[in-house]
Amino acid sequence: VQLQASGGGSVQAGESLRLACAAARNIFNSYAMGWYRQAPGKQRELVASITTGGITNYADSLKGRFTISRDNAKNTMYLQMSSLKPEDTAVYYCNAGLGSGGYYLPLDFWGQGTRVTVSS
Repeated sequence: VQLQASGGGSVQAGESLRLACAAARNIFNSYAMGWYRQAPGKQRELVASITTGGITNYADSLKGRFTISRDNAKNTMYLQMSSLKPEDTAVYYCNAGLGSGGYYLPLDFWGQGTRVTVSS
């Protein structure tokens, strides 16, 4: 398994969750990483991305609530989600791709997805 996401669950609105994505070392060291999400009946959308050098980029609607980070020693990327809303309910996927901070291009490296459910 090259990418493995974890940390999803069911929470109440206003609570926080931290997702993790463990990656194979060769992938983690070579590529930018990103979090996507797909809500029921909707297209998959980019949530945030981070370059190998730590430059981050966020979907405009999520700035201030979500924080992406990476731990190079653990080959793991994180998504700290706070003040969660019911509309954040989705399956969250991690991805490895190309990016410079101003853009993110996903490659065909996907984790299996972790489900986040936010109740009002």
